[in-house]
Amino acid sequence: MADPRIVTNPQSRPGDPEPGHDPQRRVEDLAGLLARLLAQAPGRTQKDLAIEAGISYPTLNAWMNRTRGTSRIDPEKLRAMVEVFRRWGVRTTPKEFFEAAGRPVPGPSEDEREARLLKLYRQLPESRQRALLKDAEAMLQVSRIV
Repeated sequence: MADPRIVTNPQSRPGDPEPGHDPQRRVEDLAGLLARLLAQAPGRTQKDLAIEAGISYPTLNAWMNRTRGTSRIDPEKLRAMVEVFRRWGVRTTPKEFFEAAGRPVPGPSEDEREARLLKLYRQLPESRQRALLKDAEAMLQVSRIV
């Protein structure tokens, strides 16, 4: 029986793989990702991860043992685990976690969008900041009408 974690990329013509893609790409599930990342964090345990990410240990353990599904995990829990691993010095991304959990990868979080907007705003000269505020207020008014 084929490994369900192996994904075969579609081909444009029989025998002609997509350019730049490995015809068989291993998809890591959440349990595999967590095990790999924990191995990169010496001295850290599942319990440490659960506590720091605000997840109950039995829930995290069930994900790691594949006895509980991952498709309904709160996106903030996935982001919290990413942040914990980053604090521990382990390189990972939200995309990696969302894909491993079988979830669509969302765009930037509300906090990330706000931080980006503020960073851009602060780089503008004061006259452009005032103009941007007027534009934003006008956009808000229009959105209330529609």
